[in-house]
Amino acid sequence: MNKKIFLLFSIILIFQTFQTKAQNFFWVEFSNKSNTKYSIANPYEYLSERAIERRIRQNIPIDSLDLPVNLNYIDSVLNIGGELVHESKWLNGITVKVEMDNFLTEVEKLPFVSEVQLTKPSGANKSAINKFNESVGAEKAPIDTSKYGASVYQTGLMNGQFLHNKNFNGQGMQIAILDAGFLNADEYLAFDSLWANNQILGTKDFVDPNSNVFDANYHGMSVLSCIGGNVPGDLIGTARKASFWLLRSEDAGSEFLIEEDNWVVAAEFADSVGVDIINSSLGYFVYDDPSTDHTYADMDGKTTRVTQGANVAASRGILVFSSAGNEGNNSWKYLIAPSDGDNVIGVGATNKFGFPASFTSLGPAADGDIKPNVAAMGWNTYLQRSDGSLGSSSGTSFSSPVLAGMAACLWQAFPYTTAKQVKLALELSSSKYNNPDSLIGYGIPDFQTAWVYLTNNSISQHEFGKNWQVYPNPVANYLVLQQDNIGIEKKVRIEIYSVDGRKLKQWIKSNTSKIILNGLQSLPSGILLLKVISDNSSETLKIYKHR
Repeated sequence: MNKKIFLLFSIILIFQTFQTKAQNFFWVEFSNKSNTKYSIANPYEYLSERAIERRIRQNIPIDSLDLPVNLNYIDSVLNIGGELVHESKWLNGITVKVEMDNFLTEVEKLPFVSEVQLTKPSGANKSAINKFNESVGAEKAPIDTSKYGASVYQTGLMNGQFLHNKNFNGQGMQIAILDAGFLNADEYLAFDSLWANNQILGTKDFVDPNSNVFDANYHGMSVLSCIGGNVPGDLIGTARKASFWLLRSEDAGSEFLIEEDNWVVAAEFADSVGVDIINSSLGYFVYDDPSTDHTYADMDGKTTRVTQGANVAASRGILVFSSAGNEGNNSWKYLIAPSDGDNVIGVGATNKFGFPASFTSLGPAADGDIKPNVAAMGWNTYLQRSDGSLGSSSGTSFSSPVLAGMAACLWQAFPYTTAKQVKLALELSSSKYNNPDSLIGYGIPDFQTAWVYLTNNSISQHEFGKNWQVYPNPVANYLVLQQDNIGIEKKVRIEIYSVDGRKLKQWIKSNTSKIILNGLQSLPSGILLLKVISDNSSETLKIYKHR
């Protein structure tokens, strides 16, 4: 053999011997949590004391969703081959990194496995998708205030200074930020006070546990500055005295389904350490693998895995804020997951005058729910930029944290109020509550008005019956009835009565577990009785007609 050919052959052989095998990521879902070593009766094994106290304060029981995944099931999957990436107790499954070609075939044979899905293929190149789709502007507020400086509009638009003037700046509240990284948040001046006062509680990377979140993408750093930034006379975050968990769930270099699963396990971690609020300036609808793209029909508040996880987080007593998306000018146009979640606060964007930004994603959710729920300033929001300067940038990525921070201040003022009550106070106080639209939902919250509602104890939660829950309550011009138990009633009769027994309205609805009643403006204000009658049950719930 020619020496040159032999040498080339040897080099190729050596390369093939030492090159890394292809690695695929799979989601493996289990059918049950049978025989788990954990118990609902002993939640301190898997939840922090603060997480348990949050549930007790809001009368939320520990249930099977809180139980960790069965370790024997995990071991059985790993024995087939692969490395555990993370596990989700809420969705009862795991993400596994594998090199073997027949993993999917073999793991599907396990009797307790209900679903296996490839969530990130090997050899994924850098994504062509513009994940955050932001624009940068040079505009600064013309009003030079001694306190807020150029950030005056994003707080002032919501009358947030009302709470700040009462010294509610988020003290004692814990906020988890789920994002793509927090580049230089350990160095920039805007965050000095957070570090000096031990307000950064910790970090965790769910994309690459061996990486440093402060060396990753800048996006979460800018988001953090909207809430916790503190440069007196220039940038004042909406909750600059809150405490933060900085969690990386997003891989900025690609876009695959695995990031939804990263999001869910990050939210589970946030729940377990006891946070009060989650802000997610992330969203999902298209992927580098088009076969996994979501459709608008999937934006129904419950279908995507990330939305399911966000709904569970809210059910644990956490306020979950999610950017509605920046798709208003694009062919998709609509909101993106998880902002569609039934229990999630989807946030749209406006300019400093309260007009909807052209880019803000449109509602409603595919099931007809009002989305986005509310809006805040996301057009030329003043924040910490990636290059170290302070300036403005645009996107619902920034309207969401601006609002989340103010909500932390409101909740701080009323610590025994539930997350559902705070959410309702935000919506009731908003500028378009009586006439919501598909651009900014109920509109822009007014935090002095929200304060009044909570001070006067005039906010109720969803009204829960044996089979149905009713919201929003108080009601203005529409009402949603949602069936709590599994199954769809063939026919439901709904009647509304005054407290003196007069029937005011009646509807007959068929084959639905979720009913939206419109046109309630004419009902008299005050306490009313809602009667829901079906073939299987009859119950009466109390509602309050607002304004």
